[in-house]
Amino acid sequence: MEKDVVNFHQKFSLFTEQWSPKIVAQMNNIQFKLVRVEGDFTWHDHKDTDEVFIVLEGQLRIDYRNSSVTLNEGEMHVVAKGVEHKPFAAKECKILLVEPAGTVNTGDAGGNKTAPSDVWI
Repeated sequence: MEKDVVNFHQKFSLFTEQWSPKIVAQMNNIQFKLVRVEGDFTWHDHKDTDEVFIVLEGQLRIDYRNSSVTLNEGEMHVVAKGVEHKPFAAKECKILLVEPAGTVNTGDAGGNKTAPSDVWI
């Protein structure tokens, strides 16, 4: 049986673009995606799934219409399905997303920050 080890530092060294999730592993139908983020993202929701944000480096704020949550390195937050949200990072932040395969980063909102949902590194 092969035992793969995913090194986050090594994987982050393979790309520089922001707001473009890269798949590093899959367990059943759940994918683990690394993302570099900075600045404002798009207001969006995911009607059929929760979304997990884990901050590996930096600080991430997730805005909701009436509140916000700030995550520091080593912290995680679950955005419930159907809840509109908008991530923001004042400086580049490296995060791990955990979500079902095929999840589009902008949900149904679309726009210029929509990234392909099937890029592996």
